[in-house]
Amino acid sequence: MWDPQALVDAACARTGLDDLGADTWQEGLAVLLGSARAEADLNELGRAVLTDQVVGWLANRLEVERWHRDHPEIAEQPLAAPLFGLGLPRTGSTALSFLLAADPARRSLRTWEAQRPCPPPDRATEHDDPRIAATQAGIDVQHELFPDFVGMLPTSATGPQECLVLLALDFRSMLPAGMMRVPGYVSWLLHDADAEFAYRYHRRVLQLLQWRCPPTNWWLKSPSHMLTIDALDRVYPGARFVMTHRDVRRVIPSLAALMSALTRPLTDRHDPRALGRHIVEVWEEALRRLVAFRDAGNEHRFFDVGFAEMRDDPMPTVERLYAWLGEELSPDAARRMAAWWAANSRDRHGAHEVDAADYGIDAGELGERFAFYHERFVADGGGAAR
Repeated sequence: MWDPQALVDAACARTGLDDLGADTWQEGLAVLLGSARAEADLNELGRAVLTDQVVGWLANRLEVERWHRDHPEIAEQPLAAPLFGLGLPRTGSTALSFLLAADPARRSLRTWEAQRPCPPPDRATEHDDPRIAATQAGIDVQHELFPDFVGMLPTSATGPQECLVLLALDFRSMLPAGMMRVPGYVSWLLHDADAEFAYRYHRRVLQLLQWRCPPTNWWLKSPSHMLTIDALDRVYPGARFVMTHRDVRRVIPSLAALMSALTRPLTDRHDPRALGRHIVEVWEEALRRLVAFRDAGNEHRFFDVGFAEMRDDPMPTVERLYAWLGEELSPDAARRMAAWWAANSRDRHGAHEVDAADYGIDAGELGERFAFYHERFVADGGGAAR
């Protein structure tokens, strides 16, 4: 099952191309497939989903390489240091991402172009590109396959997407771990993989996306960047960061419910307690790496946002962020942000209540385990950042 060469051949047949560029992708693909084969217990749907994802990532990489080969000037595109969104999942980071992406002066990684970056978007057709409708249709299918996921996160074909999708083109991404049990692959990512290769490919794709479609003032986001923050910094040494915060005792159970909604349909052996243990271990490691990075002379590069600050009216926080960045928040951008917030108010106050015990999670133990983070960044139990 899942012979790497067969998947490569399928991608080549789909695109009519055969150049995947530098061979940095091969190790990650082999580790992912081996882990899925041995550990994921995927059912028929799960196997089909993974196969489709892998072939899609390979096909996208083939097309990215073709465009770079045919247009070498793409590699000369200057890429300003991006602003990255960090923080645990379920801390309001996605809502903040949609708000910042509403600013026409800021460039975000839109879902439709992340899913199909080629041909690279064009300024003249970026709002009516046929990939937008196709991506939205795919989102609708996803909602049918994962009904428990609907409403848990804002989702839109034209809205911002996480960098995980681009990192997956080098098979050094936490994206597969969000949908299936692959602890061997996660262990390789955390301890053995050189994430710098993935970020260099990430940069290669951003150059392609901005080539014919400005602006170039990038806003990018993924909680998993905390796990590979040193590699990110080597590729984007001038980057600045917005970090969202919330009481971990609310975050971790909520994240377990989200991941359960995504993983349960793909396996006949769903183990919520194993999922809970995995989440706690991975995100403790992520926060420890992030704190170490901040303490290594990088504190000035961070803007902290508490969950409670965003809950009712996010605009004062957004205004403070723009002042910190030294950028102007135009009246048009502010209106667009306020309109998005007004139209997406459902579940802002945490309507999804989760019983942590369902995932083998003890709130008291979480408080102790994450005290190094919680005492420094979270106050008043609601996530107000210092």
